[in-house]
Amino acid sequence: MRYDVVVIGSGFGGSVAALRLAEKGYSVAVLEAGRRFADDEFPQTSWRSRRFLWAPKLGCFGIQRITLLRSARGQQGAGVLVLSGAGVGGGSLVYANTLYEPLPHYYADPQWRHITDWRAELAPHYDQAKRMLGVTTYPKQTAADRAMLAVAERMGVGHTFHATPVGVHIGRPGETVPDPYFGGVGPDRTGCLHCGSCMTGCRHGAKNTLVKNYLWLAERLGVDVHPLTTAVAVRPSGSGYEIDTVRTGAWLRKRPQVFEADQVIFAAGALGTQRLLHAMKESGTLPGLSDRVGALTRTNSEAILGAATLRPDARRRGLDFTEGVAITSSFHPDEHTHIEPVRYGHGSNVMGLLQSALVDGGPRRPLRWLRTLAGRPLTYLRLLSVRSWSERTVIALVMQSLDNSLTTRYRRGKLRTTQGHGAPSPTWIPAGNEAVRLLADEIGGIPGGAVTEAFNVPLTAHILGGAAIGATPAEGVVDPYHRVFGHPGLHVVDGAAVAANLGVNPSLTITAQAERAMSFWPNRGEPDPRPALGSAYERVAPVAPATPAVPAGAPAELRL
Repeated sequence: MRYDVVVIGSGFGGSVAALRLAEKGYSVAVLEAGRRFADDEFPQTSWRSRRFLWAPKLGCFGIQRITLLRSARGQQGAGVLVLSGAGVGGGSLVYANTLYEPLPHYYADPQWRHITDWRAELAPHYDQAKRMLGVTTYPKQTAADRAMLAVAERMGVGHTFHATPVGVHIGRPGETVPDPYFGGVGPDRTGCLHCGSCMTGCRHGAKNTLVKNYLWLAERLGVDVHPLTTAVAVRPSGSGYEIDTVRTGAWLRKRPQVFEADQVIFAAGALGTQRLLHAMKESGTLPGLSDRVGALTRTNSEAILGAATLRPDARRRGLDFTEGVAITSSFHPDEHTHIEPVRYGHGSNVMGLLQSALVDGGPRRPLRWLRTLAGRPLTYLRLLSVRSWSERTVIALVMQSLDNSLTTRYRRGKLRTTQGHGAPSPTWIPAGNEAVRLLADEIGGIPGGAVTEAFNVPLTAHILGGAAIGATPAEGVVDPYHRVFGHPGLHVVDGAAVAANLGVNPSLTITAQAERAMSFWPNRGEPDPRPALGSAYERVAPVAPATPAVPAGAPAELRL
């Protein structure tokens, strides 16, 4: 099959690319490794492993990927456990609907600050992304919020506490209304039930996933979405590129298929895009790729901690922390650090299996972890039971905008990591540990961290970078227009292109950067306003699409 453009991945970058290029007259295909879900096909709880977890070789085609990146050569502190999304709609199916602009340090990162005024360039695209994703401030304060506010006040930063901007149709609980965003061309929407089940897939039609905005509109402009289709190679052909694919998860009948395109957009998420680029570089299929592939892989300088009460105590006190959307508030203990309370819905307790005792970083950490467990054996034995875990636990997501990174290497088809540019990627965050101990005190619980952290392997839900924007091939993998150095017609438009740690949830930034990149493409058949690949950066005017999908006057109308 031949298209003008093939997009590999259907997450925040790929969905934006599909819609905006269809509006400009291009024929577009989207290749997605995951399956397509209707709202009522999402798992009722995270225990429905075939619909929640991603392990396609085992028949699990769910929305939650869990990937362990091992450190190369056993390097201390270079491994990381990564949570990411799968399915048509990418990370939007499993993410926490939290849509912040980044902390100021992001725009000033040395990787890209010399190229342009990024804050000014991205401002209109953040606005567009917010309106497309239906961002609103969460209107309720929950029990978890009250506990987190108390923590912020005890840390002397209560003034930084605020409700989150979320991509959810709040409305009246359970009430279905006509499209409120796209002037009548979008789907009907149902008001949020505040059930906390956002990260197992919203079964009620309230979450503003990409299948209800960008992808919905793109498909109505003729974009073809191919689910359960895994891209395994991209190579130049006489008239563009060929993309080799197989059926996802197949053991024997892999149904190989070749797509042809003039241009290819890598949007498979930071890990998926990196794997493809590394593989093509190693095989020589795409000669001349920058040696910076894999460099500046970011964890968002993140830790995922939590505080849990014991089940008898929680039942006696009537505790239930599941009320709300996934994330409802946050605060800043310092200028670089951002902490949010996170929740799952009733019965979604699988992720509690990753919880263990909280231990600070430093020498002999595994031994100190064992001593902590031995010091309160009955307490930690009880915590092994994850029954009612979501109701009695407040997760604490800690993010930072500090300049630290990993570098991924590719060997025998697998990614490995080493410490990269900047400070070492953190294996613990002192402000986060302090906050979660105070949180445990507030709710009468036990502070905890991911079990991998005891072995200096942090947990992140936001892996970024590895194909970062740079001014030259010596500095980055893609130019400031997201074009791959050395290969006209190839582009990276997803989290892999993010240049620095954000200190906030990255989905809005990935969307805004994709909006900006697509705004420079010409309409099909028209001259390209961008300078030639490899030229110095020039700020160019955005190009209005020939056939905008959203009518003028609608809240999400395209404004250039």
